[in-house]
Amino acid sequence: MAAEPSVSNRPHARAMARFWTKFGDDKKPEFLGFLGKTGEEQMEAVKSAQECLKILEEHGLEEKFFDGDKIGMTDLSLGWIAFYFEAMEEAAGVQVLEATSFPRLHAWIRNFKEVQVVKENHPDQARLLAYFKWLREMYAKPATT
Repeated sequence: MAAEPSVSNRPHARAMARFWTKFGDDKKPEFLGFLGKTGEEQMEAVKSAQECLKILEEHGLEEKFFDGDKIGMTDLSLGWIAFYFEAMEEAAGVQVLEATSFPRLHAWIRNFKEVQVVKENHPDQARLLAYFKWLREMYAKPATT
């Protein structure tokens, strides 16, 4: 049995998948910034991450998955959000991806985690949390006053 393509054969859908994949790559510093900061700098980084998440929430995610009703390239490229954000938030002691502010993203995370291949290959949350706590200890800069 042949695997389904991760990119649509429709030109507009392909272009949108490439756009959102690039958006996610370009915004990684904003998505990850709160992990290595403290105090006021961390709150500013949280707001920056939330602004990027809001763009995804309002413009990128209109169906069950980013690429429609089936998992696709954009979902795979942004799939780290489904697992890493929770551990990063806990390690940093902040709430970024709030369910009330981002209901579509939370629904997408649930849908993404239910895909069989994702279920079978997801990262261990305890190990992720330990890793992000270690990163935070190594790179978090004390708040400047």
